[in-house]
Amino acid sequence: MVDIFSKRKRSEIMGNIGPKHSTQELIIRKLVFSMGYRYRLHYKGLPGKPDLAFPKYKSAIFVNGCFWHGHKNCKRAKLPSTNRSFWKKKINKNVIRDKYNYVHLKKLGWKYLIIWQCQIKKEKMNYIKMKIEKFLRS
Repeated sequence: MVDIFSKRKRSEIMGNIGPKHSTQELIIRKLVFSMGYRYRLHYKGLPGKPDLAFPKYKSAIFVNGCFWHGHKNCKRAKLPSTNRSFWKKKINKNVIRDKYNYVHLKKLGWKYLIIWQCQIKKEKMNYIKMKIEKFLRS
């Protein structure tokens, strides 16, 4: 597949993607707030700085982008055809770092939920809401 952008433009686009306040994260934050739960954002006191942390419940939610966190069997996680070795190495490092953070969260007595970017769709919001409710109440 040929990229529709020049190398310079693609680099600029990828460089502008930030780790916080993504559209998907904002959707989940709004949903959780409407459910009556209050949370801490990007809690620095925990491994991986979860997108939403619920100290009262010792629970954390990560809203992961499929590409950046290597979501298995997801079309959004497909590596670019150019500079493949760079991207493979970068994404693998992210996956390893994520696993490390999840293990350390559990050691601290925290539970976590991962919501993938591809799961956040209008028709799935009731399912996500039930999933979050069950997660926080367990």
